[in-house]
Amino acid sequence: MKQIVVISGKGGTGKTIITASFASLSKNKVMADCDVDAADLHLLLHPRIKEKHEFKGGGKAIIEKEKCAQCGKCVEVCRFDAIKTNSQLTTCNSQLYHIELLSCEGCGICSYVCPEKAIRMEEVVSGEWFISETKYGALVHAKMGIAEENSGKLVTVVREN
Repeated sequence: MKQIVVISGKGGTGKTIITASFASLSKNKVMADCDVDAADLHLLLHPRIKEKHEFKGGGKAIIEKEKCAQCGKCVEVCRFDAIKTNSQLTTCNSQLYHIELLSCEGCGICSYVCPEKAIRMEEVVSGEWFISETKYGALVHAKMGIAEENSGKLVTVVREN
């Protein structure tokens, strides 16, 4: 099997146009758009999606409030400042802890240091990948969710399929 790979370069240099041109000229091929963070090849090839799959590439921390002893060790180790108390979020004086999911990077250190095992890591959908058909042949492509991590894992899924 021979591969043509178009990589690197600043955005706007024409990588997608070159790739689409190769796609229109080549015979008997499968195309993979591995630019999952800013995929644009679908804009030129107009794929008809045959299969759509969720991609779960990372986790977010979830606090099980009934187990939480409110010791604050999770707050001490969270370098993303993602763990807050009710009193930080509202005017109430409650010290119940909450994870701000937009701030949580899914590193999991909070779950490791929690003596009560009150924090678990839960997989979240962070993107989608597709198997499509174009007038030039099969296309496997994907898109990451906004501000999601693990694009390398999603690229691996695209390449494998």
